[in-house]
Amino acid sequence: MTSIPLIRKLSDGYFHSGSELGEFLGVSRAAVWKQIQKLETDYGVKCDSVKGKGYQIRGGLDLLNEEIIHLALSHKAQTLLSNLDVHTVVDSTNDIALEKAKQGVESGYVCIAEKQNKGRGRRGRTWVSPFGKNIYMSILWRFQGGAAALEGLSLATGVAVAGALSKVGVNGVNLKWPNDILHERRKLAGILLEMSGDAAGVCEVVLGVGLNIGMLRDEGETIDQSWIDLQSLREKKLDRNLVVATLLNELLLMLEEFSLRGFVPFMDEWSRLDSYRGKEVTLTTSKSSEHGIAMGVDQNGALKLKIDEKVKVFSGGEVSLRLKR
Repeated sequence: MTSIPLIRKLSDGYFHSGSELGEFLGVSRAAVWKQIQKLETDYGVKCDSVKGKGYQIRGGLDLLNEEIIHLALSHKAQTLLSNLDVHTVVDSTNDIALEKAKQGVESGYVCIAEKQNKGRGRRGRTWVSPFGKNIYMSILWRFQGGAAALEGLSLATGVAVAGALSKVGVNGVNLKWPNDILHERRKLAGILLEMSGDAAGVCEVVLGVGLNIGMLRDEGETIDQSWIDLQSLREKKLDRNLVVATLLNELLLMLEEFSLRGFVPFMDEWSRLDSYRGKEVTLTTSKSSEHGIAMGVDQNGALKLKIDEKVKVFSGGEVSLRLKR
């Protein structure tokens, strides 16, 4: 028996008695207890149990709702969205979108999920993906001109995400080359681009965005850098579905414009939000480390680094950028 109806029932954050839940599910109270245990083992969802009151998901859950998301989309975003898949638990939203690319699904396909079991970030890192707490989103888009047409796409994505966050009342967001969205040097969101198809012709890109919404400290204890979530930056509770729709409003329009004009239209805004510009940094690749002063990016989105009075240019890929210690 699926646990999803039980999660939805308890998502309101109130106490529900075992007899009430048993009647709702059509099972015995003993079976309810077993289902409560499965919520934690299968989904990582913890329930409080209080004698005389019943069971409660403390604070409730703001579950994804496809209808609410559609209603909150702008008219332009609706025309660019080919399909929206809302999942409960997946291995990776990027994997689903990449499979859709192989099947020939149109640009504008979007996949979101409540939880990822094998979410991933850049450089092979695990993307921590607890149930119902954050946003895990992947968008499929086709480009002409192969890999060369994608230069600066991760940076343009960062600009779009920052714009969406501003529209839901979260300001003070900065960007770190090439893929991170920060707030006061703490990671708020990340971007993962994966490509399939012809590297010199028509190619499919899956744009993955992971955004922290309301993650508990113990849920993020395995993250190897300082992080923060949106709810910590807002007094009022955020509507997770509204955040999804606002992101799509910005990202789908960005992808359309980027397809036509590349990174140049987004360059000035990225520079304005550049967290490391003018600072001493260390750039690490698989082969070496470089120390210098970050000088922003060029029109292709490549990092400019001043080293010994000369400016060198570095493209994205398997690189790491950190403030020099």
